[in-house]
Amino acid sequence: MIEFQGLAKHYGAFPAVQPLTLTVRQGEVFGFLGPNGAGKTTTIRMMMGILVPSAGRVLVDGLDCQADAAQVKRHVGYLPDNPVFYDFLRGREILQFVTEMHGMPRKTAAERATQLLQEFGLQEVGEEFAVNYSMGMKKKLGLACALAHDPPVLILDEPINGLDPRAAREVQDRLVASAAAGKTIFVSTHLLDMAQRMCHRVGIINHGALAAIGTLAELRSAGSENSTLEELFLRLTNEDSLAA
Repeated sequence: MIEFQGLAKHYGAFPAVQPLTLTVRQGEVFGFLGPNGAGKTTTIRMMMGILVPSAGRVLVDGLDCQADAAQVKRHVGYLPDNPVFYDFLRGREILQFVTEMHGMPRKTAAERATQLLQEFGLQEVGEEFAVNYSMGMKKKLGLACALAHDPPVLILDEPINGLDPRAAREVQDRLVASAAAGKTIFVSTHLLDMAQRMCHRVGIINHGALAAIGTLAELRSAGSENSTLEELFLRLTNEDSLAA
């Protein structure tokens, strides 16, 4: 469903993302992990057509994320790390606007907005201006916007940052259920416990290069069979081991 073909991004001589080739299957939760500055958000921005690759390309359901950017956005629900909204639109208005922009009739969009407010526990603040939302409320609203048009692919950058433990678990359960129903989920996160619990496979990127990819069992095969994802991550991104 998602295919990276030698995707790369350079800023002058600096390789922000080195040629990245991998495939994410339909119905899979794929975790994209790495230290700060490893290239995760740059990769996601290229996937969404926000940044132009220096080389290679990404395909989503066979569509080129650059050449077919508008069509790709019909297939994808995107959540940035820090979602930004028009401050003086209400939560309900933002959801209805996003839903209408994806082609739903006004009445259907209004019904969908009400449904999503209820599902994300935002019904009591649906008439509040977004400027007054807490960080957790903004993250929930961003997730609701990503799901507004019921896309087959979700690209999520730190989806549970700012959420309380109950809301975080509800979001994780929802994503796992969505994958089981056939959606493809590409999620970038620093929360390794979450990734270990919900991801079918993970890719670990370091200094812009893919250091490892596979299931937890496959990653363990290169080390201890009892290693946690956190232990594997720390070993794979250890500067001393890279220099050796």
